[in-house]
Amino acid sequence: MFNRVVSFFVLLLVSPLFLVVALFIFLEDGFPIFFTQKRVGVDYSFFHIYKFRSMKKDTPNVATHLLADPEKYVLKIGRIIRKLSLDELPNLINIIKGEMVFVGPRPALYNQDDLMQLRVAAGVDRLVPGLTGWAQINGRDEIGLEEKVQYEKEYLERQSFWFDLKIIALTFLKVLHSKGVKH
Repeated sequence: MFNRVVSFFVLLLVSPLFLVVALFIFLEDGFPIFFTQKRVGVDYSFFHIYKFRSMKKDTPNVATHLLADPEKYVLKIGRIIRKLSLDELPNLINIIKGEMVFVGPRPALYNQDDLMQLRVAAGVDRLVPGLTGWAQINGRDEIGLEEKVQYEKEYLERQSFWFDLKIIALTFLKVLHSKGVKH
């Protein structure tokens, strides 16, 4: 419940930024403003994640690293919102709906079976996916799946309110430096 209430107030607080980002996306590439995608939730359930659309409408619906030339699909505003992680702001809607929390493993794509096999084996699939997480601040796009799941397992074992606060604070520092973001 804490995550839902805080998320609601954060959403209200950042609503002017929401509108500005939405306007820039619309002016560059029209509707839709949001990108939705099937993701893996807690206990291998599924939900649709909300993000600001940072890529053109005709982009194949796969992980960015699987595109032959991802740069040709990224919107001009998309580069900025990805660098600042503003494309993730609509995840607040998922938190309000109870599908995500602020801190946990980032939700896997519905077809990332390799990642999910590792998460199930490590027991990490029991965690509610998060807006940010221990693996996010320890490498994000720069680490392999095994290392990512090791960080997620460490989070599972160390999970606490204070550890979550530390992760949130470190996330803001990482975003300011855009460290670990490939696309």
